[in-house]
Amino acid sequence: MDNSRVYRMSFASVYPLYINKAERKGRTKAEVDDIIFWLTGYDKQTLQKHIDDKTDFETFFAQAPQINPNVSKITGVICGYRVEEIEDKLMQQIRYLDKLIDELAKGRTMDKILRK
Repeated sequence: MDNSRVYRMSFASVYPLYINKAERKGRTKAEVDDIIFWLTGYDKQTLQKHIDDKTDFETFFAQAPQINPNVSKITGVICGYRVEEIEDKLMQQIRYLDKLIDELAKGRTMDKILRK
């Protein structure tokens, strides 16, 4: 499967969709940001810089200070694929983020989403 189109998508183009999905279910932008911070190690300023620069997903994850070591605890199906079985590391990281945002929209508590 050629994932290069997804990798070249700007994070800034998808970020508002994450927020909309969360807010439609009564969750907040701050919770979406907390999930991104937890997953990538970014802080508010670096996240905003990536949004302003329209960084693509490949660069967004490549420049992440640290992918959280607890990502292996993220399991389940997203877009028809089990996230723990995705072999392409970058696609897996993108799907981890999708999965966490889905869990937020489904009403899971932040402690469970962030695997605390």
